Amino acid sequence: MPSHLVLTVIAKDRPGLVERLAEAIADAGGNWVESSMARLGGEFAGIVSVDIDEEAIGNLHQKFDVLLKDGIAITLRSDKARPEPLKGAAAHLDLISQDHPGILRRITRVLREHGVSIEHLETEVVPGSMSGEMLFKASADLRLPEGLSPAALSEFVQETAADMMADVNLID
Repeated sequence: MPSHLVLTVIAKDRPGLVERLAEAIADAGGNWVESSMARLGGEFAGIVSVDIDEEAIGNLHQKFDVLLKDGIAITLRSDKARPEPLKGAAAHLDLISQDHPGILRRITRVLREHGVSIEHLETEVVPGSMSGEMLFKASADLRLPEGLSPAALSEFVQETAADMMADVNLID
């Protein structure tokens, strides 16, 4: 019976990490379905979705034990079936603000209060092009619950953005 696994991986960044992970999954009979990976603060971090026969999961654990000995930490969550695709409208949010603590907390609170799921999120702090002041930037792909339009969500987000003097653009 096929199982659906989601694993996280973190290790000191170096060439060949993704290849070693892909090789372990393939050698155990797994199928790499989707992933998101990045270099953050000198570390390599990723999340991977894998389909694999239930009988092969033990073999996959053995492959991961070998990687762990080489400093590649992997955590695993499993489910028997793939989750159902989310329903509702898709939207994209871009935010830019002078950097200060709590920006992401305030925006994500608005999203949670309206039942919005974050499908993908990237953030960074960069120097401003004119002033050199540090700017917080966020980019997120969102899934809105049925019944909530991107226009309505934009109004809720803009209220919070105005309080923080942030520039927020929400597009569907």
